[in-house]
Amino acid sequence: MSKERPTIADVATRAGVSKGAVSFALNGRPGLARTTVDRILAAADELGWRPSNRARSLSVSKAFALGLVITRDPGVLSSDPFFPAFIGGVESVLAPRGQALVLQVVAPGEGEEAGYRRLAQDGRVDGVFLSDLRHNDPRIDLLTSLGLPAVTLNRPEVPSPFPAVCLDDRPGTIAVVQHLLELGHRRIAHVAGPQDFVHATARTEAFVSALAEAGLQPAAIETSDFTAVGGIESTKRLLALPDRPTAIVYANDRMAIAGMGAAQQAGLRIPDDLSVAGFDDSELAEFVHPGLTTVRADPHAFGEAAARTLNQLIDGDGSAVPDVELQPARLIIRRSTAHLEDS
Repeated sequence: MSKERPTIADVATRAGVSKGAVSFALNGRPGLARTTVDRILAAADELGWRPSNRARSLSVSKAFALGLVITRDPGVLSSDPFFPAFIGGVESVLAPRGQALVLQVVAPGEGEEAGYRRLAQDGRVDGVFLSDLRHNDPRIDLLTSLGLPAVTLNRPEVPSPFPAVCLDDRPGTIAVVQHLLELGHRRIAHVAGPQDFVHATARTEAFVSALAEAGLQPAAIETSDFTAVGGIESTKRLLALPDRPTAIVYANDRMAIAGMGAAQQAGLRIPDDLSVAGFDDSELAEFVHPGLTTVRADPHAFGEAAARTLNQLIDGDGSAVPDVELQPARLIIRRSTAHLEDS
């Protein structure tokens, strides 16, 4: 005969608290001391207690799941520097609450809209994360019409009823340009991300404005797609210019690392002949040779904050949930950038 499944009452007895306190702790609600929450979670773990999401969803009309729709090629998603860490941050909040993350990887356009409609259908999720904001993003109106609660990753340009979790890319990008200027570089190029993404445009605008402050214009700007192949192709075009740049700032680490490889294959030494900087401070940035100067964001913290904010919206009483401002991205200097006199 199988052992009976432990109940909330069992957890309460083990932790020495009321069943109400256990419910608060297991559902992530405020009002309990951190030590009490830790004791309840430890008791639940010791007993092997797991929530019955089917029973919970029937009792409170919730799915106990949050949704994320990503418009990426599934073949390259695993090497993306942002989403795996972001999802890890989300899961660190969802797991203790017994929630699931429903992930859909779709093609842009109609496939993306269908993805959100599938999540909204029959209440499959309680809310969604809206990533990769676009200019005049139509998904805000779509989610509003579907009645699906959402948190946007940064602020959209169009009016939005949803709270935003914001990480300002601009200070990090400006700091990269200032760092290269201090090293004596004046012909500085940029490999940008897709300009229909608000965050890619923000990085490009910050790059241009930082040069303008110094009375300079970009040596060139290549618009790419955040992929390694895109980084290689853009780098080759920049290096073929009659007056090639002495430094290149890439909109993400994947393109920067691929660009370093393309430059080295062309016979250039980094940083002696070409300084290179990226964005993300992904895991490989520190371990490539030479180590990549880059801008450190924290996608794991981004995911944690987004999950907490979305749950606050879902669990709330209908009152407005405030936006969250994360620590701005910051410059990390390594050996892929050097003084121009070293060339």
